[in-house]
Amino acid sequence: MSSLAITRPTGSVMPVAALVLGAIAMGLSPIAVRLADVGPFTSAFWRVFLALPVLWLWMRASEGRPANPPRPFSRPTILAGLAFAGDLFFWHLSIVHTSVANATFFATSAPLWVVLFGWLLFRERVSVAVLLGLGLCLLGGASLVWQSLQLAPEHVSGDAYGIITGVFFGLYFLAVRAARGSVGAARVTFEISVITAAVLAVAAIGFEHQLLPRSAAGWGALLSLALVSQAGGQGLLSYALGLLPTVFSSLVIFLEAVAAALAALLILGEPVSTLQVLGGLLIVAGIWVARPRQAAVVVEP
Repeated sequence: MSSLAITRPTGSVMPVAALVLGAIAMGLSPIAVRLADVGPFTSAFWRVFLALPVLWLWMRASEGRPANPPRPFSRPTILAGLAFAGDLFFWHLSIVHTSVANATFFATSAPLWVVLFGWLLFRERVSVAVLLGLGLCLLGGASLVWQSLQLAPEHVSGDAYGIITGVFFGLYFLAVRAARGSVGAARVTFEISVITAAVLAVAAIGFEHQLLPRSAAGWGALLSLALVSQAGGQGLLSYALGLLPTVFSSLVIFLEAVAAALAALLILGEPVSTLQVLGGLLIVAGIWVARPRQAAVVVEP
């Protein structure tokens, strides 16, 4: 009896599309942080706090009234919330202490930490294709910001904050992946945001004195952070991490740098160079190379 081997995709188009949209949404955050007329910790707090009502409604709508409601605030969710608080704490510091290009470049080191921590903590190995895709994405990210990259003494602290941001974001990916094993994306995103808001409230009150924006434009920037970058971007990321490999998902977030460059072009009027276009193409190529492969399925006729 003969058999027929066919291929079936290991993933779905929907989670990949969610990742791309999430990366674009998060890529708008540096400009909104710059436009918000409050300090970095306060803007990080408002970003998460103002998104809570929307995330709560999403959670209630997605869960309905389950007979056996999930246990709230599991250990992976708590760890993800703490990791995300660290990510935003240092990310917003980096944005105001160095150039947007520098902050974006160093924060995109997250996939490196996903691979490293995945191996150290879970003994997970990655394929040659994923490593090649990671290399292309890193090269593309460097090309994207090369002309604006300023390795100056006055930017050392901001650059260091950007590197620490990448470490925390890598840990966040792994923790969300673990949390999504038993809890839906809406609950994970809402509970992570509750924990993050509590931590950042302490930081904002402890380190900054002005907790409210001075202008309507400042409130508008904070609302865009909350609705677009937090509820939209992080919600889509949580959804996708329950369905796609963690390392691949972290690579797709490189598109955040592409979105930041396009936003700088459209909003701030910053020109896009040929080198930046090449960097964007390298990132897309790296994501394509590292994409989840199709699995062979044997069908008996």
